[in-house]
Amino acid sequence: MKVVATVGLGANLNDPAAQVEYALAELDRLPATRLLARSSLYASAPVGYVDQPDFVNAVAQIETALAPRALLAALLDIEHRHGRERSFRNAPRTLDLDLLLYGAAHFHEDGLTLPHPRMSERGFVLFPLLEIAPDAVIPGRGRAADWVARCGDQHVSPLIPPAAAVNA
Repeated sequence: MKVVATVGLGANLNDPAAQVEYALAELDRLPATRLLARSSLYASAPVGYVDQPDFVNAVAQIETALAPRALLAALLDIEHRHGRERSFRNAPRTLDLDLLLYGAAHFHEDGLTLPHPRMSERGFVLFPLLEIAPDAVIPGRGRAADWVARCGDQHVSPLIPPAAAVNA
């Protein structure tokens, strides 16, 4: 059985925009999985540990036959291949992949909570999510659009591609 899952992507080291773009392509190559939609890239200020470079973020929707734990393991493997190190909470990273939504799943198990427990608090998740899924619902929390106003103090903006900036 295939399900639509939503993945958050972020990076702030080693050419973060390229890291996110490569990871988006890798999502489409996962077994029994295809990329349905992807957001634009967004720039966001770090949350938690702020003494680090800004992040590049995106959100992708995929259709997958992978079970939630298998999908999470595949995401962690992609992070590892991109050189992700977990030195401390909210540390700078080459790539961060978060399983945000898995269909309408709403549960908590050791190491996996769906929907992602902080997605409704993060503008860098909500803005790109609403770009590709304006009617998105966060199971147990309601419409994603209803949470955006609570992220007003967060600095999130569409990333202007260098070519567009030159032609502007």
